[in-house]
Amino acid sequence: MLIARRADTRARADFATWNMMAKLNGSSALPPEAQEFLASYRNLLTQMSDNEATEATIGAIYKAYYAEMGGAGTPPDVRVRPPETAADNVTAFRRPAPKPKKAASFGAAAFAESQKRSLPVALIFACLVVVYVGIRLYWR
Repeated sequence: MLIARRADTRARADFATWNMMAKLNGSSALPPEAQEFLASYRNLLTQMSDNEATEATIGAIYKAYYAEMGGAGTPPDVRVRPPETAADNVTAFRRPAPKPKKAASFGAAAFAESQKRSLPVALIFACLVVVYVGIRLYWR
């Protein structure tokens, strides 16, 4: 099943790439097997709808890749959705759940919110002053 999923994913990605290159007049740069699959796709377009021709061509590419990757026998069906809904790949946007805030101990939450930006800067500055004074005293 792993080989079948990889072959199907690769077939769908390659067909989309080849189809886009053909639309951009770059099909002459494609490998010969890609040009053969695109020619069969164009022949299928005269006989059936775009979605059906696309699925039939991807199925042929999938079978070729399945055999190439070492799959034995007939390739299993890996598509969960029917081909009619394959063109509808829009997912509704959902906001992620808000992250829970960490509870500060001993009432430091109110102080930390008001001093959130200035405290690290002040702490870094104070550490730099201590290091500078320490180096000056060491060199005397």
